[in-house]
Amino acid sequence: MDPCPGRRLTGANLGTWMKEIVYIIDDDASVREGLGDLLRSVGLEVLTFASSQEFLDSKRPDVPGCIILDVRLPGRSGLEFQSMLTSLGIELPVIFISAHSDIPISVRAMKAGAIEFLTKPLREQELLDAAYAGIERDCARRQEVALIAELRSRYDSLTPREREIMNLVVAGSVNKQIAAQVGLSEVTVKVHRGHVMQKMQARSLVDLVRMADGLGLSTKPSWVR
Repeated sequence: MDPCPGRRLTGANLGTWMKEIVYIIDDDASVREGLGDLLRSVGLEVLTFASSQEFLDSKRPDVPGCIILDVRLPGRSGLEFQSMLTSLGIELPVIFISAHSDIPISVRAMKAGAIEFLTKPLREQELLDAAYAGIERDCARRQEVALIAELRSRYDSLTPREREIMNLVVAGSVNKQIAAQVGLSEVTVKVHRGHVMQKMQARSLVDLVRMADGLGLSTKPSWVR
């Protein structure tokens, strides 16, 4: 099973396939070893850590992955570490594991964005399903980030006038209205609009509006307040 089909590295590693990584953080060596063996048996790369600080101090490849995290760790707890990950901008999905079925803690973990809270002894298939779900979520996030970056690059290639025209177009203004608002002829507006569609690689107005939404541009008509 490949949770991230078609993924490739860029730059110096262009053309090489990248491998998803599952990070295991648990102070129990036997748990780390057992989970590592299970995940490797289905072809996943695994890195293990005895503490959250070990994880933070490590050099981690920029590839899709997820974290399997013991909720009770010496020093900084799993929940505290989850919060720290968010503040550090580390967006790897988290799967909590615990020796105790603690509903309040599990609720807190899920509200904070954890994708699963599993209790020991762990069921192998349940853990594998959670790991794949975490990797798939990270892949989707990365694809979204890459798409937004590409849209931003296209938008940045527009001239100031083309951006102005685009903003008015996605707000619902027609060429005649735009021409009157910016002081240009309808023919000139049509030319600018064509350039916008070409540079943004939009096949239709609907495409352009979706792109504007992705960039966080307002698509409300100019007369709406």
